[in-house]
Amino acid sequence: MGSSIINEGSVDLVVDSRGVGTITFAHPMSNSLPGHLLRKLAETIRTAGNDTAIKVIVLRSAGEKAFCAGASFDELISINDLDTGRVFFSGFAEVINAMRKAPKFVLCRVQGRAVGGGVGVASAADHTFATAHADVKLSELAVGIGPFVVGPAVERKVGKSAFTQLSIDATTWKSAKWAAEKGLYASVHENAEAMDAAIDTLAEQLSKSNPEAMAMLKLAFWEGTAHWDTLLTQRAEMSGKLVLSDFTREAIGKFKGGGR
Repeated sequence: MGSSIINEGSVDLVVDSRGVGTITFAHPMSNSLPGHLLRKLAETIRTAGNDTAIKVIVLRSAGEKAFCAGASFDELISINDLDTGRVFFSGFAEVINAMRKAPKFVLCRVQGRAVGGGVGVASAADHTFATAHADVKLSELAVGIGPFVVGPAVERKVGKSAFTQLSIDATTWKSAKWAAEKGLYASVHENAEAMDAAIDTLAEQLSKSNPEAMAMLKLAFWEGTAHWDTLLTQRAEMSGKLVLSDFTREAIGKFKGGGR
């Protein structure tokens, strides 16, 4: 149904004959998400949610390695004022809220490692598939911020204890098996081929299910999160303030030089 490429990166939505809408985001830096891609991704999810021809949404990233490296470090280090910081982190809030409010189930395909905002995206899906290579890490504290915006989505999926572990130990990868045991992943597969087969099977099943029943179930699943429109915006302001500090600027510079 079209493609949008702005500078670097893209977001595509393709709808098949069954009514399965597949959204693919891509960025050459390990599928990291700069502000323009976050806004386009949120817009595309909203479009798919409102399209009556789409019965179920599959969210995935391009390539065979990283699922999503989270925020764009290049953009983070260029933020010079509070409003710019708030707007940038609000992009993640928009994506999570778009996934939450879409009246269709969102299936997420995680083929490789997920960092920071990438863990948030995987957590905001209704049913997430992964490969054995899909380790997770919330690295925000290591760069002087904190997983404030993605926190509610991650905590809702894995519980406060596991979310606390991820947030505090910000430099250690947790395995895909760990993520599945905590409820982040619904299933873990040996390779992408096996994962894709499982996704296709469930998408096929859901494409034949009652759309009204699925929409009502979606509301039930997300009961108690109506305040997230306000909450996640407030969290974005927290991150936007912290990213301006000298501590965070130095930490991001070191982190960018040493990799994630």
